[in-house]
Formats: sequence, structure tokens, C-alpha cells
Amino acid sequence: MPYSINQILSISKLRTHFRLSTVHKPETPNSGAYRQTCRHKRAHTHTHTAMPLPFLAHVFFEGAPSWVPDPWLMLKVGSALGAVALTKRYFSGAVNLTDRNLHGRVVLITGGTSGIGAVTAYELARRGAQIVLLTHLPQTDPFLVDFIDDMRERSENDLIYAETVDLSSLHSIRLFATKWVDNAPPRRLDSIILCAATLTPPGSPRAETTEGIETTWMVNYLANFHLLAILSPAIRAQPFDRDVRIVIPTCSAYIASPPLDAVIKNSEWSASTAYARSKLALMVFAKAFQKHLDAYKRPDEMPMNARVVLVDPGFTRTPGSRRWLSRGSLWGIVVYLVLYVFAWIFMKSAEMGAQSLLFAVMDGGLLRIPGGQLIKECMRVDFARKDVTDEAVAKTLWESSDKLIEKTEKEQAEKRAKAKKEEGEREKKAKEEATAAERLEEIESLLNTIKKGKAKDAQKGKKPKPSSKAVK
Repeated sequence: MPYSINQILSISKLRTHFRLSTVHKPETPNSGAYRQTCRHKRAHTHTHTAMPLPFLAHVFFEGAPSWVPDPWLMLKVGSALGAVALTKRYFSGAVNLTDRNLHGRVVLITGGTSGIGAVTAYELARRGAQIVLLTHLPQTDPFLVDFIDDMRERSENDLIYAETVDLSSLHSIRLFATKWVDNAPPRRLDSIILCAATLTPPGSPRAETTEGIETTWMVNYLANFHLLAILSPAIRAQPFDRDVRIVIPTCSAYIASPPLDAVIKNSEWSASTAYARSKLALMVFAKAFQKHLDAYKRPDEMPMNARVVLVDPGFTRTPGSRRWLSRGSLWGIVVYLVLYVFAWIFMKSAEMGAQSLLFAVMDGGLLRIPGGQLIKECMRVDFARKDVTDEAVAKTLWESSDKLIEKTEKEQAEKRAKAKKEEGEREKKAKEEATAAERLEEIESLLNTIKKGKAKDAQKGKKPKPSSKAVK
């Protein structure tokens, strides 16, 4: 005769109560009572493995037991936590599933000391790549020394170095790039990753570099243009079978940029417009630079194997985005910390933001398609604006950038020459003054010596008067 659910639960409770109320005497392992107890425990375990089924059936037909403190509240809390977890996972983005042995490969990376760049540099170093960090900090800076030592220890890779390159200075970029290109034989170069960027907080005034160029335009676009233009011979000099990749992170903000040929007055300048415009210019240049590489005819008549890859890492929690969200103010930081949970849910971590960059560096499938692709969430996507691939726009941008760099470098060279001349004149004047002071000191010393000699001679020539006692 089949039992009902309540009867099954009652029988189970009675059995459990009987087992708990029974007192067992100590038994030796070799006794029959001990073996019988073991069999009883195995049967008890088997009985409890079947217990969840009656319990679930009871919950389904008759509701939760009385000892559950508000099951609907628990269901709501569990559903809310599940929704948060799913939302967090969705906004975290795709994970890079490709991997590659990078031992012996040389990677130049800007912005590699913080945010996405630091994660990318570490992950590549962990796979054996030789990392050259391009940073504005001097090589003896305590932070940079500690940062490199820490990365070497964590990645178990000692081939991590730093070169001083100030991306706000065309002269600093030229000094590094020409030094790299002038090396004979040509240095090995496998990847260039341009992670450095600046994001000015909204409401900030327009700022210029010491060379007179708007800061956002200089750091986000013109510095990359200048660096790649000078390093172009080093890229083209690599063997045809070497997989050379220029990875350029960008941002979806380029969609909201005004046309590049639009004239923006200083009074109409805004931080968001300047940032979007710099990213659009960078993408237009990246496509044009890929065509520049493809048009090069190698002396060995082999195909050019260097490719540019644009990457949109998505909205990521980096020092730059934190500065932008907090508006660069103390109160903004307080608000950011209070509302950090929303940034944690809806924005990627630096580790997740770097996944698409790692995909762009290591994925072998990119070798089978033309360069100049845009990668987002570890997959190829189309450009949202047609002017990114417009050759006329690219030509105008390239020519205007060349003219601006030429003009600025000429002006800065004249200023450096003038400053050097003035410094030389100051040094010469200081040297002359020091020489005159030395001569004056020598003359004074000579005069003092002469005076002392005359005084001594006068003292020797003076005869002492005879005393009255001697006359008597």
C-alpha cells in the first residue's frame, strides 16, 4: 500500500528520533556489534540520500516548513543576488580564450604602469615576452623601480625594462624613436601597444602642453602619430615571417565626435568633445597607417606581415575613468566611493578590460584577415562611422598632422637653440666674473704682500734710541 508524503515524513522523523535516543556502548573494531553498527550507519546514510526528494515534494505540495523564516523573502533576496551576479557577469565582457608562447618577443607599450596597460604588460610578461615600458618617469624614479621589480617577481620574468618618453613632448618622442631606429642591425620588434591616454574631467579648462598643443589632442592622437611615423622604418625592417602587430586601444566615444575638419573655437572647447575627436582621429590614422604598411615593397619582394589592430576595451575602472567620474575633485571622490557598487557592477575591471587587447596580440585568426580591424569583446566588429575609412579624410588628417609637427618642432628647436645660447652666454659671463674675481683677489693679495714687506723693511730701518743710563 503506497504511503502518503506526510506518512513518509513522520516515519523518517520517528526513525531519526529513535536513532538519536539510543545509547550505544563502546565497541571494539573486531566485535560483531561494531560491524553491525557500521552496516547500520551505511543504511542510515543511504536513507538520508533519499531524504531530499520527500522534502522537496513536501515544499512543492504543502509549502515551506515552519522553521524557514519567510521563504518568500529568501526567494526575493536570492533572486536579487542572482540578478546582480548575472548583470555583473554580462557587463564584465568576454574572456580571452587564446594563448600564445611569447618567449623572445619584444613588446613596446605606452601607459603600461597603470590600468589596462599594466594588466596587459603583466600578462604578456607572464608568457615570456620582453617588455619595454615607455613612460614619462625617469628610470631612477622610486615608483617605477618598485613597479618593475614587483612585475618581474610576479611574472617570473626579468626582461622588463623602461625607457623615458614624454608623450606630451614631440622632442622627447623623437629622441627615443630615432635612437631605436638608428640601431644597427635593426632591433627586433614584435608588438607596439599604445595604451597611454588622457581623459580630462568635464568642466575643466582647456590646457596646452609646453609646446603649445592642446593636451588631449597631443597625448591621445598626435603623440601616437609621431611615434609610429618615426618607428615605421623599424617596423618595415622586420623579417617577412615575423608577426608584427600594432595594437591601438580606442573608445566608443569616437561615435559622438564632430567631423575632423570642423573648426572648434577655444570658447567652444569641451573635455568630452576633445576626447571623442582625438579618438576618431586616432582611428582614422590607424586605418591610414595600415595602408601605408601594405603599400611598402620589401627588398626581398615578400609580403608585408605587419598589421594594425584597433581595440575597444569597453567601460573600464581605471585611474583615468575614476578621475573623469569624480570630476577631479575631493567631493567627487567621496561620491564615487559611496556609489562604487554601481561602478563595480556596470564597469569592467582592468583585468577584464585587457582581455580584448590580449586577444588582439595573441589570436592567430587575425593573421588570416587584412589589418586595420576593430576588436570588441574578443571579436571583430564594424566601424560605426564611415569617415574612419574615408581616404580623403585620412589624407587631410595626415598632411595637417605632419605640418603641425614640422611647425612645432621647428619652433621648439629655435627656442632650444636660443635657450642654449642664453645659457652659454650666462655660463660665459659667470666664468668671466669668476675669473675677474680671482684676478682681483690675486691683486689684493699681492698688494697686501707688498704692504707687509714695506712695513717689515720700515721696522728694520728704524734704529732704537740710546737710553739715558747708557750715556752716563
